[in-house]
Amino acid sequence: MTSSLSPLTDEQRRSLIDAAASARKNAYAPYSNFTVGAAILGDSGTVYSGCNVESASYGATICGERTAAVKAISEGERRFRAVAIVTGNAAMPCGICRQFLYEFGPEMWVITADPQGRSSFEGPLKDLLPYGFGPADLVEVEHGEAAD
Repeated sequence: MTSSLSPLTDEQRRSLIDAAASARKNAYAPYSNFTVGAAILGDSGTVYSGCNVESASYGATICGERTAAVKAISEGERRFRAVAIVTGNAAMPCGICRQFLYEFGPEMWVITADPQGRSSFEGPLKDLLPYGFGPADLVEVEHGEAAD
C-alpha cells in the first residue's frame, strides 16, 4: 500500500530506502536470520541508520528501527520526519517499534520495503498505530480522574 501524499521527494525516499538496505547488511541475526535495516530522517535533515542486533538472551535483542532512533536521539535529534525499514519481505515494524517511534513523531512517514526497494506500505505512523500512547497522554491523575 502506498500513498501519493508523501512529504518526501523522490530523492529523499530513495536515499532513505538505500540507507536502510545498506544498514541491513550489518544486521546481527544468528537466531532468527531475519535481518532488518532502518533509516530515519530527522527534522534536522540528518539521516540515522541502524540494524537489528539479536542476543542469546532474546529480551536483549533490539530492532533496526529502535537502533536508528537511539542513534538519532543520542545525537540530539528529537523529531523524526520519516523512517524507511528494509526487510527481506517488506515486513511491517513490530508493535514495540511502532510505540517507540510514536514518541518522536506520530506524523512521521513510514516506508516498508524489500531489498529491491518495492514498498508494501507508505503512510503516516499514526495509521500503523491508531490511538497511540504519547507524551500528551501523561496527565496527572488524582483518585482515578484527570487533574484540572
